Amino acid sequence: MSFESISKLSQAFRDAGAIRLYAKKLSENDNSKNQIYFAGSAEALQMLPSKTIYAENTKKGPSFKAKMDFGWLDFDGVVHPAPNAQLILYAQYPEVRFSGFLQGCCNGPNNLMLDRKRSAQAGKEKQSQMRGRVLFLGVTDDQKVIGFVSAGGSTISKEFDGSDFFQDRLVFFHIPLPDTIDPHQSKDQLRSRLRDIYMKKWIASKQLSGDGSVDPCNAPNCGGLTLEAELGIPKNSDATPDFLGWELKQHRVSNLNRPSSGGAITLMTPEPTGGFYRSDGVEAFVRKFGYPDQQGRQDRLNFGGVHKIGEPQVRTKLSLSLRGFDSAEKKLVDAEGAIELVAQNDEVAASWQFASVLEHWSRKHSNAAYVPSMSRKNIGLEYRYGRFVRFAESTSSILLLTALSEGFVYYDPGIKLENSSTKPRVKRRSQFRIASKNIKQIYHNLEEVDLQIC
Repeated sequence: MSFESISKLSQAFRDAGAIRLYAKKLSENDNSKNQIYFAGSAEALQMLPSKTIYAENTKKGPSFKAKMDFGWLDFDGVVHPAPNAQLILYAQYPEVRFSGFLQGCCNGPNNLMLDRKRSAQAGKEKQSQMRGRVLFLGVTDDQKVIGFVSAGGSTISKEFDGSDFFQDRLVFFHIPLPDTIDPHQSKDQLRSRLRDIYMKKWIASKQLSGDGSVDPCNAPNCGGLTLEAELGIPKNSDATPDFLGWELKQHRVSNLNRPSSGGAITLMTPEPTGGFYRSDGVEAFVRKFGYPDQQGRQDRLNFGGVHKIGEPQVRTKLSLSLRGFDSAEKKLVDAEGAIELVAQNDEVAASWQFASVLEHWSRKHSNAAYVPSMSRKNIGLEYRYGRFVRFAESTSSILLLTALSEGFVYYDPGIKLENSSTKPRVKRRSQFRIASKNIKQIYHNLEEVDLQIC
């Protein structure tokens, strides 16, 4: 059996729950032994959903592995799980490869994906099928990945060779799916929606709940919530992009016509994974490293201020360091390294393992739209969004760590302990930030778009 066309194959993927479909032409070395090359950076971790990322130091150098919820699609439309499938980021190259995709699968495409030595035993006919293979990968709404591989010389592979599909990014081509939005058109759609919001001028502060209800908003983060409500995005803490694969980063500016005129932009707010913060708790951390509130609010301890690499903060006396990252060579040298917040006696007050940072960064920051805003108090709180939006594309953990090492990205927490002597109440806020004018340091591509130009 076989699929008669890519259109039929696409429908089978759609019926299996795929909302995006990619294709990659396989080389002869792409097999179960040598693994399949996916990318020259961590971008594949951003494009294809995976589970928790964990670190591993090997003889070949540091690597990060991410298990996938993966299965192979057969000609009857049934998906057969491959429980050992994973993405591996070899940090020293860097490159991402796909491995374990046949192990433990009862009905995988072994005849097309085994290594060259084993395929040679099957004769010349089988060897010809190995040349010109095409791998199709579908991504579902519930973060699963479905695979299918067409043999060299098959109807599907020949049609792929003769088609002009859009090269989405990396080594992948985008294959249209029935009743879905083309990913390469998502930027235009977001731009159109942001233009509509810009044309509304002042908008009452609000937030959209999961049940569809709209409520007033009076919190410090209402600028982002109002923008999301206008786009139909409910308030949530989901660690995935906000709109059609784009992360929305609303930020305050002093002049709407100058999008880089604003101050700091919060990039991410990951909780520490190690150090005194984790071993003894947040309250003990603030009592040890914090300081009395600087505005005279009684019985309150704060932990805040800009913390940069190698620069002790004035009040906390702590500074950042990058253990396991070679700043000069701009590469990871220890997969189990971390961003560390270090005291003057070398005690690690808090730390963020590279694996957890990579996981957070790869999930949400591949494509981001930076939307400037201003606020005012009228009858109530109102927001207005600017005409100049910056679309940022293609990032990596190496860019992030390099920006940290050069002082462009910094740790700027807002942690507090109220009622410290009576009924202590902790507020956690560990945030990494960057000045608006410096966001070009963490993306390969940055485009400023004028929403007034159609």
